[in-house]
Formats: sequence, C-alpha cells, structure tokens
Amino acid sequence: MEMQESSSNEMWEGWSTVSNQVYNNPKVTLLMNSRAVQYLNGHPVLALAVMMFCATATVPIGLFILFAVVTLIMSAVAFVFVEGFLLFTGAISLLCILSGVAFFSLVASAVFAAFYMAVSNILNYYYPHLTKVAKEYEKNEVEEMTQNFSQ
Repeated sequence: MEMQESSSNEMWEGWSTVSNQVYNNPKVTLLMNSRAVQYLNGHPVLALAVMMFCATATVPIGLFILFAVVTLIMSAVAFVFVEGFLLFTGAISLLCILSGVAFFSLVASAVFAAFYMAVSNILNYYYPHLTKVAKEYEKNEVEEMTQNFSQ
C-alpha cells in the first residue's frame, strides 16, 4: 500500500511540475487571463461542453483536411498520367498519319511514273516522228549555241 502511495505522490508531483511549466508560459498566461476563459472557469458545465465540441470537431475537420490533401495529390498525379496518355495517343496518331502520307506519296509517285512511261511509250510507238522532230530540234539548238559561243 505504501508503494502505491509513494508512486501516486511521485506522479502527482511530476504532473504538478508539468502543469506549472505550462501555466508559466506567457502565451498560456495571456490565454488564461482572457474574458472567454475567465467565463468558462466560472461555468464548468459550459467549459466541458466547449471542450467536448472541440474534441469531437477535430476528427471531422482532420478527415476533411486529409481528404482534401489526398484529393489534391491524386488529381495532380492523375493529371500527369492523363497528359502522358494524351501525348502518347497524339504521337501514335501522328505516326500513323505520317506513315499513311508517306505510303500514299510513294504509291502516287509510282502510279504517275508508270503512267508517264506508258504514255511516252505509246506516243513513241504510234507517233515516232514526234520524237525525231524533237531530237532534230535539240540538235539544231546545240549547234547554234556552239556557233554563238565560238564567235
């Protein structure tokens, strides 16, 4: 029994030391001298109600702040992922479009080259005199240029 009394006295002395340190703090002294705290000291039931309200209000407020922070972080992370996905989708679609344009240009140039060769061969076959006239015209131009250059 004596052991319990001595430990109880030691705990009480420790508690009173801590409470004295708290009450001697200038900010706590200023708060304790305020009109609201003085009024609550005179009305302990009201003080208990205010204390219970403050204690129970901290949980919802804390949960709301936690929810807001988590939502903010998740929206920032989601924004980065959505932007990355959109850039990836845009890059893939651009690659597909450019590949299609390149393939179309190759096919179109091959078709036009085949068309040009076919038309020129048909014209050479049915109208051989047209190519002879053109060759003679070129030959005459070259001779005139060499004569003009030599003079």
